[in-house]
Amino acid sequence: MRSVLERMARAGHAPLHTRSPQDARVAYQAGADVLEVPKAPLARVEDLTIPARDGYALPVRLYAPSTYAGLPLLLYTHGGGFTIGNIATHDILCRELARLVGCMVVSLDYRLAPEHRFPVASNDAWDALAWLAAQGGAWGADTARLAVGGDSAGGTLAAVNAILARDAGLPLALQMLFYPGCAAHQDTPSHTTFARGLVLEEPAISWFFGHYVHSRAEREDWRFAPLLAPDVDGVAPAWVGLAECDPLVDEGVDYADKLRLAGVPVDLEIYRGVTHEFIKMGRAIPEARKAHADAARALRSAFGLD
Repeated sequence: MRSVLERMARAGHAPLHTRSPQDARVAYQAGADVLEVPKAPLARVEDLTIPARDGYALPVRLYAPSTYAGLPLLLYTHGGGFTIGNIATHDILCRELARLVGCMVVSLDYRLAPEHRFPVASNDAWDALAWLAAQGGAWGADTARLAVGGDSAGGTLAAVNAILARDAGLPLALQMLFYPGCAAHQDTPSHTTFARGLVLEEPAISWFFGHYVHSRAEREDWRFAPLLAPDVDGVAPAWVGLAECDPLVDEGVDYADKLRLAGVPVDLEIYRGVTHEFIKMGRAIPEARKAHADAARALRSAFGLD
């Protein structure tokens, strides 16, 4: 991990938070695959759309390791602080999950800030899940076996979807959360301890969230901060994978505790010595490949594939 950080520093790229959102997206995509595992070939990869509540056609990419019907389905929401990231930046990760789990993965290109501010991303994520639950059978999915997952801001969206699914009476097999953002304010000890030099820095967090939420009321809406959800009783079981050297690690632990206190089964893994974004560094970081395998094992068990 130290070697990766040193190489990033030597590359000398301008930090994302010093760029415009448009330039930051280009820069993030350009580096997205540099440290990824090899791109897994799959039997089925399709670019499709799902209608949002306002009629917008949400781009999605469907991945499946076979062309058989009846595969369980994971809706994946990518990270990037609600401001950057897309289907392409998380293509290899979603391929790897589909391969390891043996399930269909649908990766969602939800709309980004600042063009689309809170709660558009959350609404898009829920609209996609509700549509897949109702219509996913037409794509060959087993809609009785659905899960949600995501990393960072996408982990936030997955956690929110799990609560909305509970409220709608939509059963989910699992919520798979890679270092999710869960808190309204960045005030846990880990935000101070890991504020600088470890991939996700404090100025970047403020930059991301400054584009997405503009008021204290929005920050304290549970759709931005799942820790503030009135209750999480009866939500889907959770697999939570955190990075030890990450500003978000404390709030991830806090959210796992909130779920456990509500009687929700939780499998919590903290990967030692790694930073935010490590799951996309499988070529260089063994813990990334272990996290992929651990998450896949949890999904296989939840889907009844073991």
